[in-house]
Amino acid sequence: MNFKRMLTITKKEFIHLKRDKASLAIAFIMPIMMLILFGFAVTSDVKNVKLVVFDGDKTKESRALIEKFANSNYFQVSDIVNNYDKVEEYIDKGDAKVGLTIPDGFARDVRRKEAPKVQILVDGSDPAIARTAAAYSMIIANNFSLTISGIKSSQPFKLGLIDARARVLYNPMLESAKFNVPGIIGLILQNITVILTAFAMVREKERGTIEQLIMTPVTSLELILGKLIPYVLIGFVDFLFVLALGYLIFDVVVRGSLILLIFFGLVFLISALAMGMLISTIAKTQLQAMQAAFAILLPSILLSGFIFPRESMPKIIYYIGNLFPITYFLEILRGIILKGIGIDLLYKNMLSLFTLTFIIVLITMHKFKKTLD
Repeated sequence: MNFKRMLTITKKEFIHLKRDKASLAIAFIMPIMMLILFGFAVTSDVKNVKLVVFDGDKTKESRALIEKFANSNYFQVSDIVNNYDKVEEYIDKGDAKVGLTIPDGFARDVRRKEAPKVQILVDGSDPAIARTAAAYSMIIANNFSLTISGIKSSQPFKLGLIDARARVLYNPMLESAKFNVPGIIGLILQNITVILTAFAMVREKERGTIEQLIMTPVTSLELILGKLIPYVLIGFVDFLFVLALGYLIFDVVVRGSLILLIFFGLVFLISALAMGMLISTIAKTQLQAMQAAFAILLPSILLSGFIFPRESMPKIIYYIGNLFPITYFLEILRGIILKGIGIDLLYKNMLSLFTLTFIIVLITMHKFKKTLD
């Protein structure tokens, strides 16, 4: 072994790394980015859960109970509605995870010590949030009961006055599969299509066939569509296949419109394919394409709400999660599959998904033309 020759090879490799800007970015910038993003995003804590309130009593006592929820670290009152049906509508749309309903006569029953009933509606489509939110709600209601009944913490434990009852919507048994399977469907659709298309154009570059394609009468639009059509078909078949497997293996039934679900699946498929094509136009090698795909896919998984509740994330991390199409597609998947809701309650997620898809396709077209030039 010649030590000098080994040092020469080492020096040559450092020079190569210095010239390879993409590898340098992966080596030094990505660890910092991952630490900051995931350090804040990866948390099992449940806090700032959106709460919608129906106050049928509108008294000092009912407002005090609402303030008790609002002042806790666990809930964030998103709205106070004047109709019980609005509470379920908010939860259907995903604008709230928990609903608090206070009946008429609440204050009267409190004064008479007749244990007024309070209903707590919980979105069971996410079992982790549902269990914790229901438990927190019971604790807050019981603490409020102890306060108004004059029981001190030093005294033996006694039941409070308020009879708080939780009702879990959409997933009464809080089965994890009901929450995970729709998310996995979106994840499979994204990961497969992004990875496959990320290598599409890079493979042409590495083999030297891209120059031959440029010399042909084929336009850039025809080339993009010709490249994407096979992956659209593959992604669509995969989508239907995992939907069927979700039903056969995990008993996850599509409660809403299957046609609407397929339509949104195609829209999301286009956005995922465009992301993959964008990566392939930027990357020069298949290794760079793999690194770029990894840099996009991992944050999208963790920041989209697939695993961790987005409400518990810091605001800036929450807004970064809004930049990924899968964030809105997961809400659509769980809304149609678990809740059985339609486009009238999904229009916000629909518009966000359409907008992001349009922007990604536009950037991809622009970048692709520049690459051909």
